[in-house]
Amino acid sequence: MKMDGCSKTCVYLLFLMLIIDLFFNAMPCVSFTSYVFGDSLVDAGNNDYIFTLSKANSPPYGIDFKPSGGRPTGRFTNGRTISDIVGQALGAKSFPPPYLAPNTQSDALHGGINYASGASGILDETGYLFIGRIPLSEQVKYFEENRSYMVNAMGENVTKEILNKAIFSLTIGSNDVLSYIQPSIPFLGHNKVSPTLFQQFMVSNFTIHLKRLHELGARKFIVVGVGPLGCIPYVRALNLLPSGKCSVEVNEFIQGYNNKLKDTLKQLNKDLGPQSVFVYANSYDIFMRIIMSYRQYGFEDSDGPCCGGYFPPFICLKGKNGDNSSVMCSDRSKYVFWDAYHPTEAANLIIAKELVDGVGDESITSPINIRQLYNYNYSK
Repeated sequence: MKMDGCSKTCVYLLFLMLIIDLFFNAMPCVSFTSYVFGDSLVDAGNNDYIFTLSKANSPPYGIDFKPSGGRPTGRFTNGRTISDIVGQALGAKSFPPPYLAPNTQSDALHGGINYASGASGILDETGYLFIGRIPLSEQVKYFEENRSYMVNAMGENVTKEILNKAIFSLTIGSNDVLSYIQPSIPFLGHNKVSPTLFQQFMVSNFTIHLKRLHELGARKFIVVGVGPLGCIPYVRALNLLPSGKCSVEVNEFIQGYNNKLKDTLKQLNKDLGPQSVFVYANSYDIFMRIIMSYRQYGFEDSDGPCCGGYFPPFICLKGKNGDNSSVMCSDRSKYVFWDAYHPTEAANLIIAKELVDGVGDESITSPINIRQLYNYNYSK
């Protein structure tokens, strides 16, 4: 049967509409690609796959993580990490899976991968007391392996296009600082180097890894500074500080490091921009503001952990009778800290919102905020 001109036109229009519909329905799934590097603040479960003392694979960790139905996922908090929330704010439909989980190679093509590992640091030696962990240098090597897979699957040009638009976030350095402030640092010997020298050592090593990622195709970077560790329950207990007090010495050390890191990122923007952008995310000031004015943010406690104790081993575990009541606060949304080291999802939400959409305040994100970074396109 022959088709008249109208019928042919109708078929063509239907076909065109189908293509357009498929295009727009598929795009949201691949429009946001994120490669996450870091420590337990953003670990999505890599440590579940290695032999380590640093794990978050038992209840009540993950109790408020809806995608898992409240089951532990290896995240070191009650719900989502900051990187999870940032991704959702930018349109991600799913979370980048942990690199060590089975069958994640294909995720590197579009959605991204999470390489973060609890207890890890910028320095390879950091966290060795926890036995297993994936230091930043190894995380970068894992990404290099994923990149090779992408090139084999799609070719060099397509891989470059994906990486040009992808977000590379790095949240690391806290464990290096904690190792330094503790009574002894076995990997540096009993005589500590000066604070300034150690800060420079951290920054110089960090810079090596940032440049390596750039060589591999990364163009959009979020580099998160270290938060006010002098105020976390673990450090308060370590220094026998009374309620409401933070370790001034620890926080001053962190501010010194953060300033050096920020200056380095400014230089990288000068040297490698405008094709590349390094955003400094100042989580320190946001978190400090939450702690100092916690009631204004709807919290009732900014001192102690919701789960676990104030004293060693600072572990958050299920209660003796199989429930959570004996170890966990009744309302997680009212606590700034989930355990002795990590924020609650409620605190992570506040931090992530400011980092993503902070307007007119370069002291929080510089030179642009995270949403602007995501939308950034340089003229070739």
